[in-house]
Amino acid sequence: MSRGEFMRADYVNLVNTHITPVGFTYHAPESLEEALKLLNEYRGQARVLAGGTDLIVDMKLRRKEPKHIISLTKIKELNYIIEEDKGVRIGAATKLRSLEKSRVVYEKFEALYQAVNSIASIQVRNMGTLVGNICNASPAADSAPPLLIYEAIATAQSLEGKRKIMIRDFFTGPGKTCLRDNEIVTELFIPYPPRDSVSSFLKISRVGMDLAKVNVAVLLKFNNNIIEDFRVALGAVAPTPLRIYRAEEYLKNKPLNEENLRKIEEIVVEEIKPITDVRSTEWYRRETSKILLRDAINIAVNKMVGR
Repeated sequence: MSRGEFMRADYVNLVNTHITPVGFTYHAPESLEEALKLLNEYRGQARVLAGGTDLIVDMKLRRKEPKHIISLTKIKELNYIIEEDKGVRIGAATKLRSLEKSRVVYEKFEALYQAVNSIASIQVRNMGTLVGNICNASPAADSAPPLLIYEAIATAQSLEGKRKIMIRDFFTGPGKTCLRDNEIVTELFIPYPPRDSVSSFLKISRVGMDLAKVNVAVLLKFNNNIIEDFRVALGAVAPTPLRIYRAEEYLKNKPLNEENLRKIEEIVVEEIKPITDVRSTEWYRRETSKILLRDAINIAVNKMVGR
């Protein structure tokens, strides 16, 4: 093989040269029941599409080659944001842009609002969905750390019935979830955060619309400088988005001072399992995690003081 042929072959392997994915049958059911029947009929051969911003890319790259696509875009019963006494319910077909413009998300779930606002471009957010973002199960998903600190619950449904899945149990590996191949996530329930708490989200990426090199969400509640509640979750630093329970337990009922901040930074670095990949290095992710954590806490504290 000549040098030119080698370079051309290498280039083909690095970029998306496919205009269209492998052939498939497209289904556009208009009810959840119809979608579940289709998924059951083509079990193991089908993929569910909500916005397609991740799935279609993977299909073009031949990472996924389903024989059937079952779209949720025409199922109106899955497109909603409903406020309830204890939290908010978000349907599987609800677009990210709808969350970005939602009053309740902006006022009650600050970290989630900031995360959604950081995802890709407006064009992508007009198509993509929150449920699709978590079902794609990228370790770097921007919505995952906020959902972890808010302790969200997914509803998975099949013809056999429904089951509730805590978001902390949902992710099982890179691109993998605990969903069965006949289940659809129909909604997310996000409990309201503790009264008088504040939350924040930060990420570092190559450019504004890129996937995160590291992202972090924190929730904080304190009284007279004593931490009453603290939650922290990070993404892109382990095979799955990760909540750092050991850091949370350490900081609760302690003052927010330099000594304790340094200690939880140490705990976070011990708990995460970053890798070196095309976006960043293991070392950079470890160092950046400490900085982002401290910055996110400072932002939350400033919000609290400003109230």
